[in-house]
Amino acid sequence: MSDLYSLKGKIAVVTGGSRGIGFMIANGFADAGAEKIYISSRKAEDLKAAAAEISKKTTCIAVPADLSTEAGAKVLADAIRADEKGIDILVNNAGATWGAPFEEFPSKGWDRVLDINVKGPFFLTKELHPLLKANATDADPSRIINIGSVAGFGVGGVAFSYGASKAAIHQMTKNWANQFAADRITVNAIAPGPFPSKMMAFITEDEKARAVMEARVPLGRIGNPDDMAGLAVFLTAKSAAWMTGVIIPLDGGGLVARGDG
Repeated sequence: MSDLYSLKGKIAVVTGGSRGIGFMIANGFADAGAEKIYISSRKAEDLKAAAAEISKKTTCIAVPADLSTEAGAKVLADAIRADEKGIDILVNNAGATWGAPFEEFPSKGWDRVLDINVKGPFFLTKELHPLLKANATDADPSRIINIGSVAGFGVGGVAFSYGASKAAIHQMTKNWANQFAADRITVNAIAPGPFPSKMMAFITEDEKARAVMEARVPLGRIGNPDDMAGLAVFLTAKSAAWMTGVIIPLDGGGLVARGDG
């Protein structure tokens, strides 16, 4: 593999890494030669199984933590600080959604989604910023990838707090890119469209619903693991060392087709 797309020697942290998009990214990092990958989510058994799979390729360490709280972010950060003096990559992927009609949308729907999707990445990045800074160089910055969503661009649907949370992540990505450039840390975001995940299972695992969704995507299908891993590796390898503050839709052209891109 060309060094341009290699993660050889890199230490990565991926939240929400036990399944779905987080697992796709962590597994892709392993394929690209990452030396060590920490994955974290709330469900210890799922996390253990994911770590066992990734460990067939490289060292993968599972750290269960509730990343919706500042205390949970510290649990993960403390586990990493115990073994590492620096890290190269942080992927803020842990997320949640809540669907309900406008007239019935509850306060807890806002609190849960904003706690996990916005406050969680903020406090974890705050905890791990010194470790990212420690490994950063002019030629090879440390990297943060925030996982946003096409829902952070467009309108429609009933996931009110989810769309707002992802728009916040996009804006936070730009703010951090500006602030952390002096520390030689790049910050970019991936805004996925439909991918197979627990959050999308009610559509992707229903044959008729999936066909309707795929018909709305100009490229005619939902995303797959290689689509997600390929972009994440690109953003964290030398290939994107001079790229920061960018939110990249990964949706098969859906945003453009709707006029939201």
